[in-house]
Amino acid sequence: MKIKLEIDRQPPLSFQTEEKLLLRPFSFYVKCFTKPSLFAGKMHALLFRKWKNRVKGRDWYDLEWYIKKGVPLDVNHFLARAKDTNDWQEDSISKEQIIELLDTKIKSVSFSNIKDDVVRFIKNDEVLNIWSPEYFKDLVENIKIENT
Repeated sequence: MKIKLEIDRQPPLSFQTEEKLLLRPFSFYVKCFTKPSLFAGKMHALLFRKWKNRVKGRDWYDLEWYIKKGVPLDVNHFLARAKDTNDWQEDSISKEQIIELLDTKIKSVSFSNIKDDVVRFIKNDEVLNIWSPEYFKDLVENIKIENT
């Protein structure tokens, strides 16, 4: 078994945390990001990953998951991440601008490559049949935004 740890020693702030009770191997609390702040990190990776033509299908799977679950995007943490990596210069970002960024990304990626990358993680790969630029364009219209 391999475990890969990545540690950001100067992470962008403006995230929210919560404490979760874990019961195994013994009972203890752990501080973790809230789902909206996790969504912000995933959104940043999906939009601004510096991988030329390579895509990460799991980013798109996660985008679908967060939107379908109704998890709002922590826009403040997303903005902090985007500014930290110099991918966004302004001091604010609107829902419309986020949707526009997503629309541009949807138009620029290969959905066959996205499906090829994620299919090995999916039990029933028929769920990927709907994945297309049109599907994701319609899906992102349902994104919820949270200002913290």
